[in-house]
Amino acid sequence: MEQLLHYVWKHKIFPLKELLTTDGQHLEIIDPGLPNRNAGPDFFNAKIKLDGVLWVGNVEIHTSSTDWVKHKHHQDKAYDSVILHIATHIDADVYRSNGQKIPQLSLECPIYIKENYQELLATDSYPPCYRIVSSLSPFMVHSWMSALQTERFEQKTKQITERLMLCNQNWEDAFFITLARNFGFGINGDAFETWAKQIPLRAVDKHRDNLFQIEAIFFGQAGLLANNHGDEYYTKLKKEYDYLAYKFDLSPMDIQRWRFLRLRPNNFPHVRIAQLACLYHRSYGLFSQLMEKESLKEIRNLLKGGTSLYWLNHYLFNEVSPARPKTLSDSSIDLLIINTVISFLYAYGVHKGNEQLCNRAGRFLEELKAENNYITRMWTECGLKAEHAGDSQALIQLKKEYCDLKKCLYCRIGYIYLTQSK
Repeated sequence: MEQLLHYVWKHKIFPLKELLTTDGQHLEIIDPGLPNRNAGPDFFNAKIKLDGVLWVGNVEIHTSSTDWVKHKHHQDKAYDSVILHIATHIDADVYRSNGQKIPQLSLECPIYIKENYQELLATDSYPPCYRIVSSLSPFMVHSWMSALQTERFEQKTKQITERLMLCNQNWEDAFFITLARNFGFGINGDAFETWAKQIPLRAVDKHRDNLFQIEAIFFGQAGLLANNHGDEYYTKLKKEYDYLAYKFDLSPMDIQRWRFLRLRPNNFPHVRIAQLACLYHRSYGLFSQLMEKESLKEIRNLLKGGTSLYWLNHYLFNEVSPARPKTLSDSSIDLLIINTVISFLYAYGVHKGNEQLCNRAGRFLEELKAENNYITRMWTECGLKAEHAGDSQALIQLKKEYCDLKKCLYCRIGYIYLTQSK
């Protein structure tokens, strides 16, 4: 398998004997080069010695030498920089486009690596490397978790950058859409993002000092004011929305996007929208305020929120329930901080070239408790416990971007598993 040959070359898992090219040249590997996942040779800027002479260039790997011609590399000048061709089966010579012969190395993937890799792919247990997790060294775990946390930051920064483009580089708007998505707490995340994109924020800003009008726009755009009959508050809200919809040419989203099945009342879209309306009403320039906060306590106080009085004894329109304040729980606030505030803090720091903001994002993660979800519980059962939110974010990244995608060849735990001799 060509993938495994790439792995063997990248990690220099060579037989314990002198390496020779097929034409008898002594080969010394100084640097295998950088993996290339785009078009062109497989490894860039490799350094090797052939009979003591230093060569710097690229490396191409195939299962068989004849693949060089099958892939038409002999006609492609992009492959003229190849200084070494590697294959398991050397069944032909290979040449550059100018006719120069390229040295070749016959390289086998060790049997134990093949067997370990097949185990990882075939096992029904999750994660497939579970049997070695508890034996990993603390240094290796810390190093890999730090790398995964940075990787997750970078991934979220990319998502925020893409959202910024849709918002004409308006950070407040992009923040509101992201915050709204995370107010869906998973099950209604997509619906909340769709809803937030349909909120005319510049129009809402004209009525920002009036919570009732903000609620009218927010609930109306969510498609939750479609009925013609209801209690007094609902009727007034619908009348106000109809007026504002005419004024600003608004169209509501499809109410069918909202999901209620198996949701606790506190997570009903009505309650979450009411909380967002209250937060938007009392926190002008929310993104800017949050970027300036130096402590988690300040951020929590800003996000604590609440609702208008109507929602004190309602979870849905027109259905009275026992009176209960609809504030966000501490755990919900922390999730919003992790997935929205800290992500934007890091992305904004990168955008501004402000290392202090990026460091603050990392510090906040280490000050927050680890998330308690099925992913972190799975890793705990394997012997890998998250000590803080930075660790839990790293473990989420590990599962979603490596385990779920079967990218064991790119994982440091996978490396330890694969290179175990039997």
